[in-house]
Amino acid sequence: MPRLYNKSKDGVIGVDISSTSVKLLEFSVRNNEYWVENYAVIPLPEGSVIEKNILNTENVGDAIAKALDFTSFRSRYAAIAIPTSMVITKIIEMDTDMHDDEREVQIRMDAEQYIPFPLDDVSLDFEVLPDRLSLPNRVNVLLVLTRVENVEIRREAIELSGLVPKIADVENFAIENAFQLFTDSIPMGTKTIAILDVGHTMTTLSVLQHNKIIYNREQIFGGKQLTNDIQRHYGLSFEEAERAKKTHVLPDDYDSQVLQPFLESVIQQASRSLQFFFSSSQYHDIDHILLAGGCANIQGLSRLLQQKLNYRVTIANPILHMRFSSNVDIQKIKNDAPSLMVASGLALRSFD
Repeated sequence: MPRLYNKSKDGVIGVDISSTSVKLLEFSVRNNEYWVENYAVIPLPEGSVIEKNILNTENVGDAIAKALDFTSFRSRYAAIAIPTSMVITKIIEMDTDMHDDEREVQIRMDAEQYIPFPLDDVSLDFEVLPDRLSLPNRVNVLLVLTRVENVEIRREAIELSGLVPKIADVENFAIENAFQLFTDSIPMGTKTIAILDVGHTMTTLSVLQHNKIIYNREQIFGGKQLTNDIQRHYGLSFEEAERAKKTHVLPDDYDSQVLQPFLESVIQQASRSLQFFFSSSQYHDIDHILLAGGCANIQGLSRLLQQKLNYRVTIANPILHMRFSSNVDIQKIKNDAPSLMVASGLALRSFD
């Protein structure tokens, strides 16, 4: 039963592997301020990663290597994230005075209660939580586990690039870490926050209560749908449609005939996800929506979400309060900021 690697005494590069690109981010602290030292994003060949499953490790490794060549990253160590959908988390009670080795032995003995597949196929880690329980000799322990293959395929891609994998985190935990960077930009009194991440092929709703994610739901829907709509409406190839979408070189009827129907679809997906959350939890409302992901900057989306769903909406920006080294293309990283939640949370692991 291998342990998830989750500690590092060295600085790390946050490496976020998505369906369309790899994003590398490196932070430092100078005079009590966070600095973005290095940032790079390299597109992936179509089909390299589908619905967060890596299908071609060589393509991913090559893209990471290109990102390393693109700028002068200081660290040679990487922090990666396992998709939340591939991870099982449990909170279990254990004796206070147990050592970590004893806890692992106990978890192995009780494995059938927590692990729905063979123990040899599992990577896991655990952390004693600070919660105070009614019994002074008991503590809550957070158990995190995933299949070994989910860690190994990412480790292989990292090693192919020349980096050394040091930390395997979970996407949810990385998002929680990144959120701490800009909590002060959220209105006072806001307790329940929905993060709507609209990516290329996946839309994820994560709900935070007191800065901890309590709900997560993924749907197969994203910006690729808009590219497909452009392709069909104007008779373009997929590559031409993607390029036209990014450069905004489109006919006059684009907004009314293509963009607005797509934005309405995003609203429907968001509304449906919120209703699933309300119906499956004790919550009946949220206080705020953070819009994240590669589609967050689509003109008019945040305003339409606010109008249709009747919640205040802001665009996620984990680098809001940061300063930038001369290596960083400031305009590009600011434009990409809503899609940097996971990479930022991973890069913060340098300071654990």
